[in-house]
Amino acid sequence: MASQAVQPTGQKRMMKKQTRTNLIAYSFIAPNFIGFAIFTLVPMVASIILAFCNWDGVHPVTFAGLDNFISLASDRVFLAALKNTIVYTVAVVPLTMVCSLALAVLLNQKIHFRNFFRTVAFFPYVASLVAVAAVWNMIFSPSMGPVNMFLSSLGVKNLPRWAAGKETAMLTVVLFSVWKNMGYYMVIFLAGLQGTSPQLEEAATLDGANRWQIFWHVVLPQLRPTTFLVTITLTIASFKVYDQMYMITQGGPGNATITLVYYIYNVAFVNTPKYGYASAIAMVLFALVLIVTIIQFRGSSNND
Repeated sequence: MASQAVQPTGQKRMMKKQTRTNLIAYSFIAPNFIGFAIFTLVPMVASIILAFCNWDGVHPVTFAGLDNFISLASDRVFLAALKNTIVYTVAVVPLTMVCSLALAVLLNQKIHFRNFFRTVAFFPYVASLVAVAAVWNMIFSPSMGPVNMFLSSLGVKNLPRWAAGKETAMLTVVLFSVWKNMGYYMVIFLAGLQGTSPQLEEAATLDGANRWQIFWHVVLPQLRPTTFLVTITLTIASFKVYDQMYMITQGGPGNATITLVYYIYNVAFVNTPKYGYASAIAMVLFALVLIVTIIQFRGSSNND
């Protein structure tokens, strides 16, 4: 009888200890979860609900059904923003990956002042966007920019207008984005390169492989998880681009560089607010990013 009485008491003590441990763990998680719930989860749910409503922030909310989504099909600005977002993403993702990987491979070699060059390559990413965008606009100024002055010295007559021209505005923003962000992804690729196996490279060298063959058949396959991570993060960031467009072109000239996030901002906060319509655009953007991400995940799993 005594042993039977001791056993439940021991179990209760173990349960109390486990409960105390769980409460301590939850106390560490709670601040982050509360912040996520207030600033991310609740706005997401509210945005989904508002996508099917009309609301200007002043008058009562009215149910609109699918009207907001139907209106998007005939909205020329939305269609231009959708096209520009896709074009920007298709251009920026591969260019940034190639440039950042090339920088990582180069700065992974044993060269003089390697840490200095790594810092220089990473500096544009941490520099103030306002400052670097202003410098970029000065460099690519159609009238007095050094780029056009150099092209003029080479005899080029029809000088590009860069951010001021409809045909070249997107190219200007793409080049700026690649230059500013490739240092960050270079660091990620550097981490991946330093985790590759040198024994495999030595074996390939003994088999007579040249540097390009070693990189393509030995190093690059080992970078597959890193490449997948960079592709996912870079694609999502490109679909959500806003600040580069705002600082360099303000979405212009015309609607040449307006993107979905930029258009969401204009609809929701410029002139007469249309929070329901802006939420519908946000839902389209979410669906687009989700579809692309699922395709990338399935492609990665098939390759594995």
